[in-house]
Amino acid sequence: MLIALSIRDIVLIERLDLSFHSGLTVLTGETGAGKSILLDAFTLALGGRGDGSLVRQGTTQGQVTAEFDLAADHPVRGMLAEAGIDDDGALVLRRVQHADGRTRAFVNDQSVSAQMLRNLGRRLVEIHGQHDDRALVDPASHRALLDAYGGLVELAEEVAARARGWRVARTEAAQEKARLDEAAKEADFIRHAVEELTALGPEPGEEERLATRRTEMMRFEKIATDLADAQDAVGGNNSPIPGLAAAVRRLERRAGEVEALVRPAVEAIDAALNALDLARTHLDAALREADFDPHELERIEERLFALRAAGRKYACTVDDLANVAARFADQIDALDHGAETLRGLEARADAMEAAYRLAARDLSQKRRAAAVALDAAVNAELPPLKLERARFLTDCQMDEAAQVDGYDRIEFWVQTNPGTRPGPMMKVASGGELARFLLALKVVLADKGSAPTLVFDEIDTGVGGAVADAIGARLARLSSRVQVVAVTHAPQVAARAGNHFRIAKEAMADLDRVATRVAPLAPDHRREEIARMLSGAEVTSEARAAADRLLKGALAD
Repeated sequence: MLIALSIRDIVLIERLDLSFHSGLTVLTGETGAGKSILLDAFTLALGGRGDGSLVRQGTTQGQVTAEFDLAADHPVRGMLAEAGIDDDGALVLRRVQHADGRTRAFVNDQSVSAQMLRNLGRRLVEIHGQHDDRALVDPASHRALLDAYGGLVELAEEVAARARGWRVARTEAAQEKARLDEAAKEADFIRHAVEELTALGPEPGEEERLATRRTEMMRFEKIATDLADAQDAVGGNNSPIPGLAAAVRRLERRAGEVEALVRPAVEAIDAALNALDLARTHLDAALREADFDPHELERIEERLFALRAAGRKYACTVDDLANVAARFADQIDALDHGAETLRGLEARADAMEAAYRLAARDLSQKRRAAAVALDAAVNAELPPLKLERARFLTDCQMDEAAQVDGYDRIEFWVQTNPGTRPGPMMKVASGGELARFLLALKVVLADKGSAPTLVFDEIDTGVGGAVADAIGARLARLSSRVQVVAVTHAPQVAARAGNHFRIAKEAMADLDRVATRVAPLAPDHRREEIARMLSGAEVTSEARAAADRLLKGALAD
């Protein structure tokens, strides 16, 4: 419930701090005293539309702060947790309005969007009056209100869960069918692709390994060519070794004749032959170390060409070819076994649809029974509110195409006079009638589907006597279950309040201006204010006596 409201520099309000309590609180005062300013300021704190004209003249900004005490299980606490807003018990909404039209919103001193503030405000406070923008009777909420009244919330949640499950199952079946249809269109290509990629057998990282090996072999190819040429020169067909060996043999045959002349040449040629043989040995070893095989290089280049051609063909990287092959294989498997899978998915979706429709029909029947009970309860409240010729009815339209919320479109209708056409409450009822219809509805719904704080703005306008007393009695009854704040001109309503504030304009002594003041009234002052409401500007002894009777009568009730 609302426990405190603080206003700074809003229109005629310079500084105002109010404390609120449970039960019924009334705000009274003469016309033009500033009651609408107070409500406009409160609405701003709840996320209402900002306006630079709300800022008090001569200041650059105004501010409104509303503090609430909520139950531990109130849905707003879940919203705070989801938004990451600190929640240490109390909830404080604050709105800063700048004179240039800009606004800033805060929840527990954390900056939030105006939309977030508005969403929280709607769950904390309902403001009802004679103006559509404050009535908060959105037809979209009527189904939830009926479910709350009829104790159907759990069944409605079950229907919603079944609808979501059916929707998921239906989507899965549709996706499987689309996948099968797509696979069937390209079945021949996919089968060929699987065969081709299976035969190719690409491996992850294979392209990089082959490219690295190819680069090494191409580098060794140049070295190996030079080594082979040198090897051929030393030990090949053009080798000087055979000729040198033959020359040595001939010289050695002559060595006996001219030893001193031949021996140095023979020894030198032998040394050359040994050096050439050693060179050939080193060249053979170098060729083996170079590890160059032209056939292997050819195989590597052919493999790289085949892999890269496949990558271009299937529009993927070489490393992704294995995944493409697996995906195509899955599509073939899906095509081969998909019909059975699809039948299973469709059967599951059909079963979930049947379960949903059974639960939705059950919910529809119970909603209609709840609507009959709600209509009877609300209509029983209307005669004392001077709506004895009017009728409240819950319009239930069935649409089997609906899903999450069931089959039903629910809207609260009224018939203001016999013989007239019933219609939506917001369109048919006049301002005063609408306020009283809403009061009757709220009394019946009480704490079911209601915000913890209800504000009624002059719903007693244009009525008096017994009707005003009936409105007061219902507000008091309603306040036993939720906090009620009422702006009223009816003394019969004011007399039933547990808390009473008087709003008045006061001239500032030091400045040429006026300011709106709000003061809580003690019992004696309450009697005087109610007497003023009864008699007007001049409070008479008869008015005071009448005020006493109203206060005593309220206590007796």
